[in-house]
Amino acid sequence: MNTNAVSFDNTSIAFAYKDDKALRLSHRLFSAMSSPALVNAGTNMVKIAFKLNLPVKGIIRNTVFHQFCGGESIEECENTIKMLATYGIGTILDYAVEGENSEEGFEKSAAEVMRTIERAKDDTSIPFCVFKPTGLASAALLEKIQNHMPLSKAEKSSFEKARARWNAIANKAYALNVKLFIDSEESWYQETIDQMVYELMERYNQEKTIVFNTYQMYRSSMMERLIVAHAKSIEKGFYLGAKLVRGAYMEKERDRAALNGYEDPILPSKNATDQQYNEALRFCIENIDRIEVCSGSHNERSNHYLTELMEIHGIHPADERIFFAQLYGMSDHISFNLAHANYNVVKYLPYGPVKSVLPYLFRRAEENTSIAGQTGRELELIRKERKRRNKVKNLS
Repeated sequence: MNTNAVSFDNTSIAFAYKDDKALRLSHRLFSAMSSPALVNAGTNMVKIAFKLNLPVKGIIRNTVFHQFCGGESIEECENTIKMLATYGIGTILDYAVEGENSEEGFEKSAAEVMRTIERAKDDTSIPFCVFKPTGLASAALLEKIQNHMPLSKAEKSSFEKARARWNAIANKAYALNVKLFIDSEESWYQETIDQMVYELMERYNQEKTIVFNTYQMYRSSMMERLIVAHAKSIEKGFYLGAKLVRGAYMEKERDRAALNGYEDPILPSKNATDQQYNEALRFCIENIDRIEVCSGSHNERSNHYLTELMEIHGIHPADERIFFAQLYGMSDHISFNLAHANYNVVKYLPYGPVKSVLPYLFRRAEENTSIAGQTGRELELIRKERKRRNKVKNLS
């Protein structure tokens, strides 16, 4: 057991960056998100309001957007980047615009990812950049390729353009020495993504780890896939970059499996997912000479477990091969307390025009409503910190 275990209960550290007003706003927001009915109604109202061009942008910007996003542009994120760096936390600039399902939209997203890499150059406060595969390529096309379906001439051209975009981004990341996360997607086209990512790893991870694949550990096959990827990295002579997450598409994955009559790709229980996630952490640490790992988790036990593994293996908290990651606006008690104990921590900082990041914001609201204990935990910690501050004021 880690004799120097990090405590996630210290709300003074967790919320030091929030003044009393900001803490009150977070309290109101998470209180509202604790009601599924209110979240559903609010989501539908926002969609209708934007369709009718009603002036709701300001309200959204000052509430849920403010909680979970850094701004509408990289420039608007600068204050948040500096604030996080003050507390020893790095930033992952995440262009969170979705639905750009056209060659023009893909090119626009690729150009923005390039801008994040240029911004991250020589700045230790932005150790990673990221892109979502379907922001740069058609999901339907990736699925056709995974299913070995014949492609039209136009589809072949589109796929080559996608490969060129990915390569250009990875090439720039390599040239500017910026690590690059490639996010995971649904299982029915993830294998196509994996193949493209491993091609990039073989090209750019020979001397150092630049490209990272994402492993959704709620999938039953994922531990085996991680082991195979490690073996492939040894065979091909590249370093494996592994970002571990639990997963984000459980209901969609299960509904599709049931509809199409194939085996559910998701593990049968949360406990099974937790066990596989922690097994993956152990595997990465035991093979840290060939793997760089980022644990993208809001689970307290998994974060503690990684610190324990690091102590068992004599790995310093600030070892650059190991990072912890959480989303901006969530689980500050994990992020800030880990950083305070000198572990490498990063926050995903989404940005983009308010209307364009609505799908991301809706998922955050729904996630905090549906995940057992997530909103309750956030509320409990915020209330604890407000109570602590009031007590300090009364004593002074």
